[in-house]
Amino acid sequence: MTSFGPAAFQLVLLRRMADFQPDLADEARRRLGASLADQREANKRWQAMVRSPRSRGALTRYRSVLGPPESTGHRAIGDLECEALQWPLPLWPDLRFEVLAAPDGAVWNEWLVRAPGARGPVLDSPDDLLPWSATVDEVARAFAPVRPMEGTAPTRWRLAFTARGRPCVAEFTYGLLQRVTTTQDVSARPASPA
Repeated sequence: MTSFGPAAFQLVLLRRMADFQPDLADEARRRLGASLADQREANKRWQAMVRSPRSRGALTRYRSVLGPPESTGHRAIGDLECEALQWPLPLWPDLRFEVLAAPDGAVWNEWLVRAPGARGPVLDSPDDLLPWSATVDEVARAFAPVRPMEGTAPTRWRLAFTARGRPCVAEFTYGLLQRVTTTQDVSARPASPA
């Protein structure tokens, strides 16, 4: 890969998703026509851009790698105003890579969201939560109220919620669902014999 564009950027996303879903990530990498060596090189180049002392900032980096955004708009998050920029990525045609930026250009958030007008999944039970099927926002709406939890890395999010009486934790990488774990409610377990 000579230039770093959308294909290489998708390989970077897949590298983090492979921690949870190696088979899905490997299949997607092959659809991009990339080898594991290509993926390692893309990640190496991305990390060099992120850590470069000459870096012009995350928002400029996204624009240079992904090109002009498909859409931009203003969004209020509580009392804060930000700019929302979205780019299409071929691996996920129904999603957009969204960057939320402060007025000074600092990037607050970067993740995959459902594309405007695209139909999201029907989420009625934990069984509907299949890997790569839903975004953070979709799971939060379907199973409200949810409790955000700290992720295990900057590109990861977790939501705790109860669905059909079962406590669940959904884990996301770059905003895309990776896995859901369910635990039996401790208070519902029968007491152990004395």
